Amino acid sequence: MNRLPDNFDEYEEAKREGFLKVKEFRDKGVKVVGTFCTYTPLEIIDAAGAVPVSLCGTDNSSVADAEMHLPQNLCPLIKSSYGYAITDKCPYFYFSDLIVGETTCDGKKKMYEILNNVKQTHVMHLPQGQNKEHAFEYWKKELLILIDVLEEKFNVKITEDKLREAIKERNEERKVLVDFYELGKLNPSPISGYEINTVMEAMGFEFDKKKMRQDITKRTEELKEKYEKEFKGKKSNRPRIVITGCPSNGVREKVLKQIEDLGADIVCFENCSGPKEKMELVNETIDPIDALAQKYLNVNCSVMTPNPGRLDVLGEMIDDYEADGVIEIILQACHTFNVESYNVKNLVTKEKGLPYICIETDYSEFDTGQLNTRLNAFLEML
Repeated sequence: MNRLPDNFDEYEEAKREGFLKVKEFRDKGVKVVGTFCTYTPLEIIDAAGAVPVSLCGTDNSSVADAEMHLPQNLCPLIKSSYGYAITDKCPYFYFSDLIVGETTCDGKKKMYEILNNVKQTHVMHLPQGQNKEHAFEYWKKELLILIDVLEEKFNVKITEDKLREAIKERNEERKVLVDFYELGKLNPSPISGYEINTVMEAMGFEFDKKKMRQDITKRTEELKEKYEKEFKGKKSNRPRIVITGCPSNGVREKVLKQIEDLGADIVCFENCSGPKEKMELVNETIDPIDALAQKYLNVNCSVMTPNPGRLDVLGEMIDDYEADGVIEIILQACHTFNVESYNVKNLVTKEKGLPYICIETDYSEFDTGQLNTRLNAFLEML
């Protein structure tokens, strides 16, 4: 099976065109809001008439610049993001009118303090857990504060009607993307994990949401037809892998591609590079602020304590995607995911009876050979 999508160049072009589109927005007076995490309620930004864009750094090129201000032993995603900001290497940061961060880890929230010296950065403070009685009200208040900030910054009024319209639009997007992700449930999978990860990153820079939905729907239909014609009834002998842990965009080449080059299929992502935020729709029948607060509070991340929801979802994915093994990716200094890997390992090995491996890495190439050895040994065991 071809491990790269036939239209791979189109995905790379989408990212490049995104730079020009953001500049076009600015030239037309459309406001741009930079974001970092799936906890950020995009519908509120949409309702403000602004365009949200992800600012997460996913390569090593700006890390050295960041280390002039930040510790070397900090998470590479944080360093890469900050490095791009201070060097103007990222057009999305350069053209952003406002940055919205969230307290998903101590490293990020302290980095935002320094980032605010470069460009206005509004930080949303997450509750420590999801199951406390006051957590919902606390998070709802944070959403209301964000609305106030956007209204004042952009001189707009975020109305209930605008929120409902944005919720409906984003829900349609979620349905399309989940359908695309669930191609991995087919056996053999007609799509590589490498393509899934690449497409999801590229689509984040497609600002024509209608076109994005049409493109993803078309690609999903193409792959379903490919499965019916070429693969249906032919079970693959390649191990089926679920990826969990930290966001994996920044290690796509040295980890994800390597896994599939070694003979396995990545069929599912239980991390921020996957359907985590998209699986639950926003309730369109109740007060939109309540609906958004509840939906985004339910995102399962290791920052929450306790975090049983993540284990429940991971267990369901292991079953639904017929996984043969689980690989957890931990980015250097991501302590919440690193500590929680103990619970993940117990779930995978003891409850599901499957092989599990945890790899801790960064965005550099220094450990590529070591990773190849470990991954090869793990997959040979399968």
